[in-house]
Amino acid sequence: MFEDILNNISNFTPFWIYVTLFLIAFVENVFPPSPSDLVVVIGGSLVSTGVISFIPTLLLTTMGSVVGFMILFYFGSTVDRKVVHSGKFKYIPVDAIDKVELWFKKYGFYVILGNRFLPGTRSVISFFAGMSMMDVKRTILLATLSAFVWNAIIIYLGYIFGNNVSAVDKYLSTYSNIAIGITIFVVLVLIIKSVIRKKNTKN
Repeated sequence: MFEDILNNISNFTPFWIYVTLFLIAFVENVFPPSPSDLVVVIGGSLVSTGVISFIPTLLLTTMGSVVGFMILFYFGSTVDRKVVHSGKFKYIPVDAIDKVELWFKKYGFYVILGNRFLPGTRSVISFFAGMSMMDVKRTILLATLSAFVWNAIIIYLGYIFGNNVSAVDKYLSTYSNIAIGITIFVVLVLIIKSVIRKKNTKN
């Protein structure tokens, strides 16, 4: 699979390779899951062969990530609170959403800064950041910094490993599984704490 993607992309002209990398980075934020990290790594391998350059690759993948992040941020910010609290959608736990918004207002900027390093939650983070009405300018700055650092790392990995992209994908998959496991564990701990608090309050 890696070889097929690499061969297909490498057949493009540099201009269309850059466009593809931008679009893949963009789509991953709006329509997850998608193999954007893998494609960016492949972009790094193309940098090692001289087909494309490091700086444009880094800037365009970062721009794609940020634009995708901010689109979901915008959708989150336009969600009418009256609709959420109307009670018409029984599957939407209003109390839980209120807690998430309060949590985001307290810790949200730290989460946005680390969002690119939290696979599986990137779209959720951008959407709830919008719902929590986080400051737009600060959000763009932190989302850009997060995407810039993450993309720089994985492009460099692609550059170092060259055609051995499967090795990088293996490491990224392991990292993603660990990160998702930790995230699930933290969420469960918070839920348990919330349940315990409710019981203590009733007692």
